[in-house]
Amino acid sequence: MQKVALVGAGNMGRRHAAAYAEIPNAQLVAICDNRELAAEEFAGAHGIPAYSTVDKMLNGVEADVVDICTPTAVHAQAIRSASGNGKHVIVEKPLNRNVVEAKESIRACREAGVILCVGHVLRWFPEFKRLHELTTSGAVGSPAIVRTSRINRHPGGWFAEHKKSGGVILDLLVHDFDWLRWTFGDAKRVHAVGLVESRIPMRDYALVTIRFKSGVIAHVEGSWCQPSEFGTSVEVAGSEGLLSFNSREASSIRIDLRTENGASVSYESPFGMSPLKDELTHFIDSIESGTPPAVKPEDGLEAVRMAEAALKSIHTGHPVTL
Repeated sequence: MQKVALVGAGNMGRRHAAAYAEIPNAQLVAICDNRELAAEEFAGAHGIPAYSTVDKMLNGVEADVVDICTPTAVHAQAIRSASGNGKHVIVEKPLNRNVVEAKESIRACREAGVILCVGHVLRWFPEFKRLHELTTSGAVGSPAIVRTSRINRHPGGWFAEHKKSGGVILDLLVHDFDWLRWTFGDAKRVHAVGLVESRIPMRDYALVTIRFKSGVIAHVEGSWCQPSEFGTSVEVAGSEGLLSFNSREASSIRIDLRTENGASVSYESPFGMSPLKDELTHFIDSIESGTPPAVKPEDGLEAVRMAEAALKSIHTGHPVTL
């Protein structure tokens, strides 16, 4: 049984708490949030003690794991405190606000001998997991062009403060950066355009072009300008066909393939448990089995590096080589 101390009583923290309630070998033992009223309300609902700092929490309860669901800008301090107390760490994406902080977080956890896992939950979404499997198994031949789109309304709050969130690129598109790197390997060059320099209130948009070392080119769109429902889509074009998924049109993956008789079209509709629950279950199980989590600290670092390169490209107007 892994005892989990949670940092962050906001929406994401509440979702993590609900997932842990369904994981047999995990037990939520404490909540920490510098907003004392929010922490106390959360604690009362779960029958656990509330604290205002990570250090106070870890001095007050016995825990094996610290789960960090705070605004991105304070990830670094929370990771230092958790690792300094010898606790394993899972942190919501992105790993940190910038590459320098990400490297420091990795170093701190490595020196403390604790596991650090980044919550790149897209890897546990059945559609994206299956798209990865189909692509890497050669279902559409050699991949050449990829398009992804991830659009939503602006979340408001601290997300509107670019210094804290990194905007749509670091907070939203970091999902796609990790999935793309997982599927196609390391990126070579990044070029981006977007609204971040415009500072339009409650609006952000970016279009990022990535060339991977494998030769694959990706066009990655992210938007916090959508007035209504969230939507995401993917297209992977290869030498033998096309994979496509659009959350607004269907819950299936469409597979178009060239055949001797012309073409064939098929659909797959993968179903699974809650991706967040799957992710946290995997992390808890990895601790108990001594097997490293699927998402390595370096994966979190590289996703931040790609986001940082995209932001730099918008600022300079030039491509950035990684």
